[in-house]
Amino acid sequence: MAGRIPQHFIDDLLARVNIIDVLDGRVQKLKRTGKNYSGLCPFHKEKTPSFTANQEKQFYYCFGCGAGGNALGFLMEYDHLDFPQAVEELAKMTGMEVPREESQQNRQKQQQLKSLYDLLEKATQYYSQQLRSNPSRDQAVSYLKSRGLSGQAAKAFEIGFAPPGWDNLLTHIGDDAEHRKQLEQAGLLIHNEERNSDYDRFRNRIMFPIRDQRGRVIAFGGRVLGDDKPKYLNSPETATFHKSRELYGLYEARRHSNKLERLLIVEGYMDVVGLAQYGIHYAVATLGTATTAQHLERIFKMVPEVIFCFDGDQAGRTAAGRALSTTLPVIQDGQEARFLFLPEGEDPDSLVRKEGQEAFTKRLDEEALPLDDWFFKSQSEDIDLNSMSGRARFSSAALPAIQSMKNGILKQMMLDRVSELTGLSQDQLESVVNLHSATQTPEPAPVAESEPTTSDYPEDIGYYPEEYAVDIAYEATPAHRPQTNRSKRPSSTGARRSVELSERIISLLLHYPTLARLCELPARLEQLPEPNIALLHALATYLKSHPKATLGTLYVDWQEEPQLSSYLMTLNGITYADPVENIEQAERILQDALPKLEIRIDDLRLDELKQKLSRTAEEKAELNQLLLKRHSTISPGRSE
Repeated sequence: MAGRIPQHFIDDLLARVNIIDVLDGRVQKLKRTGKNYSGLCPFHKEKTPSFTANQEKQFYYCFGCGAGGNALGFLMEYDHLDFPQAVEELAKMTGMEVPREESQQNRQKQQQLKSLYDLLEKATQYYSQQLRSNPSRDQAVSYLKSRGLSGQAAKAFEIGFAPPGWDNLLTHIGDDAEHRKQLEQAGLLIHNEERNSDYDRFRNRIMFPIRDQRGRVIAFGGRVLGDDKPKYLNSPETATFHKSRELYGLYEARRHSNKLERLLIVEGYMDVVGLAQYGIHYAVATLGTATTAQHLERIFKMVPEVIFCFDGDQAGRTAAGRALSTTLPVIQDGQEARFLFLPEGEDPDSLVRKEGQEAFTKRLDEEALPLDDWFFKSQSEDIDLNSMSGRARFSSAALPAIQSMKNGILKQMMLDRVSELTGLSQDQLESVVNLHSATQTPEPAPVAESEPTTSDYPEDIGYYPEEYAVDIAYEATPAHRPQTNRSKRPSSTGARRSVELSERIISLLLHYPTLARLCELPARLEQLPEPNIALLHALATYLKSHPKATLGTLYVDWQEEPQLSSYLMTLNGITYADPVENIEQAERILQDALPKLEIRIDDLRLDELKQKLSRTAEEKAELNQLLLKRHSTISPGRSE
């Protein structure tokens, strides 16, 4: 049923549901530990529990991988559901019926999408029927048999055949203006402007339907049977298909097993189908593009391990290098990426037919190189590590790549390995990294996509009273704590503390939204050069304009605004903090924190004015005023 889910229903639903009931059965070894619950995180592989949930606050957080959120967020991550689906699932658990607020615009949009999905499904059935009965099908059948494909495998993936000719599908679906428009929107029809004519996009090709996570056909891939180019042709980007996010075979892999342990990324459709035919049901293929960060982020939400499969030639090694560069900034502790290089002249489909499932699986287990092994192997090729110049060249290439990784144990171990290979100390390596950063001109990252740079623990808070430390922090062992990359922090103490301060204010507002009425942010807040300052301003503004808002209503409202929705992941990383026990303490901390924001803004302006070689009369007056203001705000025995 289409339509917007009312905010009041989301709020009521989250108030009724118990997150522990949602986690039970999905989180292994879930048990009560004090006022929280702990267990093995379902989003990454671990042996020691780092996953914690707070029943009072109805939130969960994993100290190992950083996953966090409420019951809706958990279902979206664990069951791979979109927001409306997760609401429906929670509603079933509580026996509630999901109401919908219909709007004309939304009804039209939903109807258009439904029409496209229906049309793509009709095309799938048409292509499948053509493979069975079209007079021109012999070449297609012969090709599939030559690849060793069984009829059962072809049926499982609904492989079909687009016969030769310019308008077969158009004629079958309906040769009228409305159907032509829909076929073009679905990427199945091409309009020739010069001739003002339309023709089928796919002709004389083996057809592979591409499905989304719900099993709906969203696009097609076609393998040519004649001499036409290109050899493989994919649907264009459409309202239903975004190739940088989709993976061929993912739906079929998840349908075969709900508990996938790993995914194997291969190059082509036939590799996925051929491997599945021989019992390897966890292969997927990208769709006319190299593996993207979006692909990997999606994969690592489902499985802890990904294996890239490449040809053993130079082209394969080049592709492996690109995959490595994409993986490094994405991978986190608890996740694993490996790289398998096949014998020359073989692809996964041909190799599994030659040696069988057991031998191929053994090859994956024993020959696929871990990310760190492949990284150091590829970085040190053709470099003499016994010479000083060779070690310098190696360090200059390896360190920036490692520096792009998320902070954690894996990153630190790779830095340790560089230290072993080069003989450089950690301080020397840090100097190399800083020198490289200083000589580069990086693209400025959008504020909304920036990673939080704060430590997750209260030792660096600066202003924060010890008795208000995070309640659940004691449950995280040192191995599970997010690693802090201090070399990347600003040198100014004030600038460093402002990150901590802004996030703690955000945390207070998330736990006690009614405090927004007291949150008078400084007029020059945006001058603080911290990503979460923009988030703080957006959150305070929203809560002030929605005095009865809860996290449920905020989630719904922000989900529908592109700029605000980009903040939700960052909010998830902050909501786990539970710094105070009651709203009275939270109010005192907030009233103490807000003036400190203004002090840091003043400090930035003060530093700016001090560094000026010449100042106008107005600037001199402003400097004196700031110095007096600063002197009056510093209490004896207390330093800023």
